[in-house]
Amino acid sequence: MKNMLNLYLLGVVLTLLSVFVRLMETLGALVENPLPGSTWNTRGQLTNTESPKGLPDHQSRGVQ
Repeated sequence: MKNMLNLYLLGVVLTLLSVFVRLMETLGALVENPLPGSTWNTRGQLTNTESPKGLPDHQSRGVQ
């Protein structure tokens, strides 16, 4: 009976390991080749964007 339990637990561990490996492969593929309709930005895309406008400087408000 103990032998059957060990085989069952081995099957569960191998199944979970297989699911984990498949998930890592999928995530790695998404990082390297994002989907065309994806809204996520990669590092290369972030360097090409303009920085948002900050607060106006004091001279535009007439403060000297």
